[in-house]
Amino acid sequence: MPSLPPLSAVRVFEAAARLENFSRAAEELGMTQAAVSYQVRQLEDRVGQALFMRERGRVRLSDAGRRLAPAVSAALNDLATAFAGLRADDSGVLAISTIPSFGGTWLAMRIGRFQLAMPDLALRLVTSSNLADFDRDGIDVAIRSGVGPWPGVTREFLMRYHVTPICSPEFVRAHAIERPEDLLRVQRLAPEDKWWAGWFKASGVAAPAATQSGIALDSQVEEARLAGAGFGIALMTPMFWRDEIASGRLVQPFPTFHFSSGSLWLVRPEGRSAVRKIERFREWLFAELATERARRSAPPEAWIEPA
Repeated sequence: MPSLPPLSAVRVFEAAARLENFSRAAEELGMTQAAVSYQVRQLEDRVGQALFMRERGRVRLSDAGRRLAPAVSAALNDLATAFAGLRADDSGVLAISTIPSFGGTWLAMRIGRFQLAMPDLALRLVTSSNLADFDRDGIDVAIRSGVGPWPGVTREFLMRYHVTPICSPEFVRAHAIERPEDLLRVQRLAPEDKWWAGWFKASGVAAPAATQSGIALDSQVEEARLAGAGFGIALMTPMFWRDEIASGRLVQPFPTFHFSSGSLWLVRPEGRSAVRKIERFREWLFAELATERARRSAPPEAWIEPA
């Protein structure tokens, strides 16, 4: 490794360069102005160039200082992030961010098993349609829906997003639903959703023009409540509602699926692949999904990563 200047001098330079004021840098660092000036001189002697121009009781960065300052700030920020991440890695809390349709259904019904298997870990489950900011939100790992790639993160394919119409058995009987085209004359939840057009096409039915009328909801959790109460039929993922379908509370009238261009991904910040608490969750999640695959809870195409 190349010889580096003393970290104390680098830290002083960063503050002085950012503030362009030795007195304010001294206040921020809890030092005297003379000590700041001394550390800067030591660094200048080390690099063989003036990093500041001293003019009539004030200082400003030289050309060399301006070239060096951004790299020094970025390096110190990376160090601070690394140490903060190390403290978080050693903590006993695993923060998981997930989209509501997955987190509020399939994951919520199984996460207790992970907690029982890992009693030393406390869990924080955040359901949101927004992309998690790992540093700002204190998130360790996320489950995202989309196509990616996302900068600064490592992603692993979980499953391809797929939907089919699901409703209550009473809704089927009340509207005499027997063929896919029967859905053109009933209340469809989120009728403007482009996935409806994809499902009708897969079923060999000419899709109706998109409409703004009807009920649009943010997630399958809310759609299931309305569909289960008989207020319409919704495009949902049967694997998320396996128990409700098995009990007869919800029904899947047709075997046809629409596969979205997006998929579900396990996402974590780059450089955190070796964090044990994240790896334990990853191992558990893939084992649970393998069980679902063995049960054939989803069509075979759902497990094939799109090209």
